[in-house]
This record gives sequence, structure tokens and C-alpha cells, in this order.
Amino acid sequence: MVKPFVSAAEDRRVSRLAHPGKKVSIVMDTDTYNEIDDQFALIYALNSPEAVEVEAVHAAPFHNTMSDGPEDGMEKSYREILKIRSLAGRETLPVCRGSTTYMPGPDMPVESEAARDLIRRAMARGEEDPLYVVAIGAITNVASALLLEPALADRIVLVWLGGHAFHWQNTREFNLEQDLHATRVVFNSGVPLVLLPCMGVVSHLTTTLSELRDHVRDKGPLGQYLYETYLGCMDDHTGRSRVIWDLSAVAWLVRPEWCPSELVPSPLVTDDCRWAEAEGRHPIRYVTHVERDAIFKDLFAKLGQASAAE
Repeated sequence: MVKPFVSAAEDRRVSRLAHPGKKVSIVMDTDTYNEIDDQFALIYALNSPEAVEVEAVHAAPFHNTMSDGPEDGMEKSYREILKIRSLAGRETLPVCRGSTTYMPGPDMPVESEAARDLIRRAMARGEEDPLYVVAIGAITNVASALLLEPALADRIVLVWLGGHAFHWQNTREFNLEQDLHATRVVFNSGVPLVLLPCMGVVSHLTTTLSELRDHVRDKGPLGQYLYETYLGCMDDHTGRSRVIWDLSAVAWLVRPEWCPSELVPSPLVTDDCRWAEAEGRHPIRYVTHVERDAIFKDLFAKLGQASAAE
């Protein structure tokens, strides 16, 4: 078992696992081109200034039918972030390219602009003012940063959408499974971690084309962009909905009561992508449910406010 990188006091870790109860600075780590939900989450964060200040956005690697490999996925995500930045009128928002490969081994970080930017931003902050990292893709960038600078675990709080519910038959979830080395680094590092599982917890955070037509399409350039993005995600929308998983990671910071949670020991992940338990593991915060209606209502209202302000 990998030992924690730092010997932070247990009470500090537990205190940081509580909701901050105030506005916080965040870095978003996102594979934005992979799916359609990252776009929703990034726009939600940019339009939630009462809860979060987005300091920077980092492009995460991904590989599926939407990319030729992790580097191509990261680059496409980088360009998609720039598109959203422009639509949101946030041209000065820093955007960094992330890892071009997954971690090649358990203790082998991948150098990237994103990993170094995260280290620089977090280590420049006071010990009592952690930087929040909202990660909604493969966790390569963050894990690499933790390996490159072990003290980082005391300077950030990680909010990650990854894996499936502990009761699920396996945890073969896209974000977690892409880079098992990075996943294990995060779970072993002792970093304060808020985990939002996909199937069995966030999986009912769904919406439909008709709902977005009524509440999003006419809400300015961002609303039109989200509507068209959703429209193009399937050929036939009849009787169909789609889960927008990544909203939940932002929603926990906006209103924690919308994402009830509990403290549990940090899990292990087996080679065949199943959760496992071990004695003496440090605690993480595990989200057990999400309030679907409240989250979407808040998103729709904020898109309306942003459109009215243009």
C-alpha cells in the first residue's frame, strides 16, 4: 500500500472535507470535448459567482470515439474550453493544456502545463486557504501534480466525479478507468477528496431536449450553445433523456444540501476495477445522492440571469 505523501493532522483533513461554507477559488480539470456534460458544468461554474471563482481551466486527456488518443482528446478539450471562454466573455481566463498521455506507471507523473499551473497556484496560497480542484475527467493532471509536489496534498481540496457507487457491481467508469495509476495516487495521497460516484448516485441527473428547448435554448449565446450541443448528441430524442453527470461536482460547492454525503474510508481499486476495503485508510467525503430538480433549476435560472445581463 502506498503511504500518504504528507503527514497532515487528521483533524485538518476532516475539517477540509466539510463544505467550506463560503465562496472559494477553484481550478476546473475537464475533458471538455469527450461528452456534453463538461460543457454544462464549466458554464454552471462560470455563472455561479456567489459560490466559486474560477481561477483557471485545465484540459484533461481522454480517449474514446471522439479522439485518436489521450493527447488528441486533451487538445480537442483545450480548444473546446477556449470556445466556451469566448462565448462567456471571459477571454482573460487562464486555460492550460494538460497531460498528453496517461501515467505510465504507479509513481511516474506526466509533466504538463496544467500540473505545473496547479502546483504554482496552490502553493502560493496560505495553508488555511486551500484551492479547490473540480475534476470531471481522468485524474492524470491532478495525480501528476501530487507526485511532482507532495506538499500539494495539504494545499488543495479535490472534488472529483469518478467511479460508480460502492454498491455497484464494478467501478468501470470512464474517468476512473482511463488511468488507474492516477486514480490510485489520488486515493492513496491523503488529499482531502470529495467523491461523486456516477452510476447509483449521480446517474439520475438527467434532462431532455424538450426541457432544454423550454429553459435553455433562448438564454443567450451560452444557452444556445448548450442546446445545440445536446441536440447533436443523438439522432433521435424521442422518449429519451441524457445524464449530465458533471453538474454535480459544481453543485456540491454551490449548495451542499443538494448533494448529501458522508465520511467513509478512502477505498482501494482492484486491477479489474472493483472497490476494495482496507484497514487504517484515511477518510474521504462520499456523496450518496443528488437533488436533480434543484440543480437544474439553479442552472436554468443562472443562464437566464446571464442572458439578461448581456
